[in-house]
Amino acid sequence: MLRKRSFTLSGHRTSVALEAEFWEVIEKAAVGERQSLAFLVAKIDAGRGDRPLASALRLYALAAKQ
Repeated sequence: MLRKRSFTLSGHRTSVALEAEFWEVIEKAAVGERQSLAFLVAKIDAGRGDRPLASALRLYALAAKQ
């Protein structure tokens, strides 16, 4: 099941829907890096290039899991 989260990125509100398992990994990474979830998502957003944000977040979670 998808969980939707809303963030303000580059001055615009956006929502991202990911599976709960991906959010869990991303949230743990934010805590481990002593950052807010919003800050980590903004950092991932800034480096994603043309890739959709949801895809960039999933790839980040997969890399963080290893």
